[in-house]
Amino acid sequence: MADDKKQPDVDDMSFEAALAELEGIVNKLESGRVDLEESIGIYERGEKLKTRCDALLKQAEARIEKITLKPDGSAGGTEPLEVE
Repeated sequence: MADDKKQPDVDDMSFEAALAELEGIVNKLESGRVDLEESIGIYERGEKLKTRCDALLKQAEARIEKITLKPDGSAGGTEPLEVE
């Protein structure tokens, strides 16, 4: 990218930080006010950010547990959520 500022490593970013930067990139690209070279650079970073967000969401889904119920309707414990 044309900016001289050092950008954070995508692999170290939280979901919220990656998503916020990705939204900024989308807004910038949609505005049409960036030259071709910069557009290519920020699009490539946007792809990395999207991949990071997807990976973090999958990790979160894997950690979610569903509550199991006993025959009387009371909570019986938890078990891993099966994600298709």
